[in-house]
Amino acid sequence: MTVADVDASRDFLCTHLGYQVAMADDGFASLAREDAAVDIVLLRRGTDVLPAEQRDREASGLILAFTVTDLAAEEARLRAAGAPITMPLREEPWGERLFQMTDPNGVVIQLVEWTAPEHPTDQNEDTAMHVITPTPENVTASPNTTMNGLTAPSRGSAELSTWTVAMESGGTSPEHSISREQVWTVTAGALEVTCDGRTERVSAGQTLVLPPNLVRRIHAPEAAEAHVSMRADGVASVPGTEGTRELPWAR
Repeated sequence: MTVADVDASRDFLCTHLGYQVAMADDGFASLAREDAAVDIVLLRRGTDVLPAEQRDREASGLILAFTVTDLAAEEARLRAAGAPITMPLREEPWGERLFQMTDPNGVVIQLVEWTAPEHPTDQNEDTAMHVITPTPENVTASPNTTMNGLTAPSRGSAELSTWTVAMESGGTSPEHSISREQVWTVTAGALEVTCDGRTERVSAGQTLVLPPNLVRRIHAPEAAEAHVSMRADGVASVPGTEGTRELPWAR
């Protein structure tokens, strides 16, 4: 990879991904890991060891991808280490789980874990029915709202996440948007939902479809409960803040 600052990419890969310097010189570094199939060679842009037509090119538009096990643990480790995670952990419909970092030279580094069956013989087992029992570990509580995770990729579903929401009387969520459509069925009490400048009251027995990427706020004029479903890769955004946030109860 040809980069502007060899030392910056070298330090990033050694610090966060466990690479070691096998050889190095001015404007050059060769990195290796004993347990990885890929060695990485870094060259400084403009070095004369490259053909003239290649000297000013950089490793742009490149994704350096590594397959790992226990992707969630890797993501947690890198967040704790302060690594710049530029795409949070997500799951694609075809069974790929991934997240991305960006190194100081703009090289995108992707960590991937595959959850789809690799062999046809696994198909019957993976497509069999699953009975999922809620557990206390799947409950997320905020000051006036409790989310109880039901289905999610981490609990046996392939495409959908579902959960229940219990809101105390007078409770109001902060303004936020979700990247995927959500379907809310109120099972007790009532909710007042403001979305895109419009407010609707949704009472027990009624269902509300919330479009993706529109700012909404949810208020409980009385104690209320609802059942929510969403495609499993949805993430939240909060106006005035950067980046996206995962929904822990839906992962």
